[in-house]
Amino acid sequence: MIDSEVIVLGGGIVGASTALMLAQKGRRVVLLERDFCGSHSSGVNYGGVRRQGRPLHQLPLSQRSHELWSDLPGLIGIDGEYVRSGHLKLARSHDDLAALQAYADATRGFGLGLQMLDHAQLRARFPWVGDVAVGASLCPQDGHANPRLVSPAFARAAQRHGARVMEQTEVTQVEHDGQRFQVRCANGVKLQAPWLLNCAGAWASTVAAQFGEPVPMTSAHPAMLVTEPLAVVMDVSTGVEGGGIYARQVARGNCILGGGRGFALGPQQARPGQAAVLEILRNAGELYPFLRGAQAIRTWSGTEGYLPDHEPVIGDSSTQPGLLHGFGFAGAGFQLGPAVGEALAEIVCAGVSRQPIEAFSIRRFQV
Repeated sequence: MIDSEVIVLGGGIVGASTALMLAQKGRRVVLLERDFCGSHSSGVNYGGVRRQGRPLHQLPLSQRSHELWSDLPGLIGIDGEYVRSGHLKLARSHDDLAALQAYADATRGFGLGLQMLDHAQLRARFPWVGDVAVGASLCPQDGHANPRLVSPAFARAAQRHGARVMEQTEVTQVEHDGQRFQVRCANGVKLQAPWLLNCAGAWASTVAAQFGEPVPMTSAHPAMLVTEPLAVVMDVSTGVEGGGIYARQVARGNCILGGGRGFALGPQQARPGQAAVLEILRNAGELYPFLRGAQAIRTWSGTEGYLPDHEPVIGDSSTQPGLLHGFGFAGAGFQLGPAVGEALAEIVCAGVSRQPIEAFSIRRFQV
């Protein structure tokens, strides 16, 4: 029996960040991951590190995460190919441009520093954008990173600070005996602790339901691809108002693009469909003409958890003292991860998060 203060379920960026923050505070913490840390949605996402476009009530948490990302090497020991390139959100119609302007007005007090660009200004600053875009909104300090490097590095950093990280350890049973959580794993490992943190990504709803807190979470599978190396022209990460496609270019010249949905191959595997890949390439040719004819050298997908309001669940259980949740980030948890980990660690250590997280309570799904 492994005795600890905190057991964290899930080695994605939220769970690993939580383990890191707890270990830094001197808590005895065990991080359990069924596969390898960062091997699911945290490691196969687009890699956008953006605040632009988030709902207003997410912005305080997102801003705190922005501060934590500012010294990524100091936090996890590597730069993770993180660059504050800027995030450019394109409008394909004047209605979309008006929506971007309304968002800029609403977020003026949050320090995003959004810059509105009309068609002429967009063409002057970013000549590689296609004429189909009528304008854009630029968040100069947003950026992107390599999730395949960053997400596992959070778990390694937690380990260096004293956390016990156990990979390839599938949880088969979770109980509470009135004093502590009892966790059993398929490989024979048994653990107990007064705190249990449910950061199990798209599979976290099973844990919540076991403690009488069912949530209507569904799985979705983003379609992603990367091109051959090209001449470097795209100097910002990009998205589109209303969705459809997002793209960025790395220093090696490869362009990473996403949009649409893939499909599940099984409980833990997914792949993008041919139709989704072709739609990404079609959109890319319109919005970024330099990508016309570029070869896609790899495609992939993952599994993300979505709740009906596209908002995460963060904070205390409504039924079981000692149980905390951090899941359902709808594909937008990569940037938020460090601040969510800090918030959950603060609840364990001080009883409350310094950031406002009431809007993300699991109680909103209770009738």
